[in-house]
Amino acid sequence: GCCRIVGSEFRARCGMKTLFLIRHAKSSWDDAALPDKDRPLNDRGRRDAPKMGERLAKRDVKPSLILSSPAVRALRTAEIIAKKLDYRRKDILVNERLYAVEADDLLDVIHQLGDKVERVMLFGHNPELTELAHRLAGEITHMPTCAVAELTFDAKSWSNIGKIKPAKVALDYPKKS
Repeated sequence: GCCRIVGSEFRARCGMKTLFLIRHAKSSWDDAALPDKDRPLNDRGRRDAPKMGERLAKRDVKPSLILSSPAVRALRTAEIIAKKLDYRRKDILVNERLYAVEADDLLDVIHQLGDKVERVMLFGHNPELTELAHRLAGEITHMPTCAVAELTFDAKSWSNIGKIKPAKVALDYPKKS
C-alpha cells in the first residue's frame, strides 16, 4: 500500500501506529516490608533503563504518548527513558489499569487511545506484558526486564490493534548486543 512510501505526509494519510511495550527495569527486593507497588529499581535497573533510553534516542524514537503503571519501578523506568527521548516527565500519564492486570486490560487501554496519537510507549509488568506482546506478535515469547518490544501496525485506529498482525516487530533488551 501507500504506507511503504516514506514521508510523514504519506504515513499520516495511510495510518501507521507504533506500540512500544516496555517492561520495567530490574527492581530491588531488599526491603521485604515494602509493598509491591513501592519497590524501587536496583543498581542494574538504574543502569539498564538509561542504556535502553539511549538506544531508542540513537534511532530518533519520538513517542507521542508515554503511559506507565503507577508502580514505582515502572514509573521510574518510564521517567529515565522519557528523559533520554526529550519527553517531558509531566506528560507521562500514569494509568492504574497498567498495574497487576491481565493482557486483556492492557489491550483495552490501547484500544481507547486517541487516533491522533501515533507512537505510544506503555511501561508495565510481567506476565501480562509478555502475554500481550506474544498475542500481538507470536515470535515474542519472553521479555526480560527493561525489554522493549516495538510493534508497528498498518492501522489508522488503535482499535484495530490485536485484530491485525503487525507489519514490523522488533525486540530489544539490555543484554542483547
